[in-house]
Amino acid sequence: MPEGKVGHDAFAVIRETIRAMDKVAIARVVLTNREHIIALEARGKGLVGMLLRYPYEIRDENEYFGDIQDVKVTNDMLDLAKHIVESKSADFEPEKFEDRYENALIELLNQKRKGEPVRTAVKQRDTGNVVNLMDALRKSLQDAGKGALQSKARRPKKAASGQREMLMAIPGKGEGKSEAKAKGAKETKRPARQRKTG
Repeated sequence: MPEGKVGHDAFAVIRETIRAMDKVAIARVVLTNREHIIALEARGKGLVGMLLRYPYEIRDENEYFGDIQDVKVTNDMLDLAKHIVESKSADFEPEKFEDRYENALIELLNQKRKGEPVRTAVKQRDTGNVVNLMDALRKSLQDAGKGALQSKARRPKKAASGQREMLMAIPGKGEGKSEAKAKGAKETKRPARQRKTG
């Protein structure tokens, strides 16, 4: 944030100049006792800084992509893939995504708090290789068509916003475990509170 009238004036001049000229400004900033280079871009009323890397921090792409074979992509395959992407394209809605790791951890902690046996079953994923990409694309297109028909037949459930929260604090070193179990039995009847994010 700029400070004082002089600071606000300088901030506004820099912001509006680089916005009008479609440029980014380069600056230096110290983070965790080390100097970094950042690119400053005008965004709304502010300036957004993006951390840049020094040349010695960047590795040669051939170290990673050198062994990838050159494959001729047919027009049929490309057209089919484009059609699938277009049919599945939508606006990005971040509230529909959840932190599955945190939710699983909270569920595990709640199971331990209630004295229930901890369920650690891991769903097995199909790791088989796709033999024919065209067949896989066609199947994806057919599945998308079925999904569209099913969505017209019944309305989808409304997605819950926010993330789940633990019902209560976990007592440490064995203190109050009997009380926690007694309270936990009562508290499981009411829904978990949702954490507000802002």
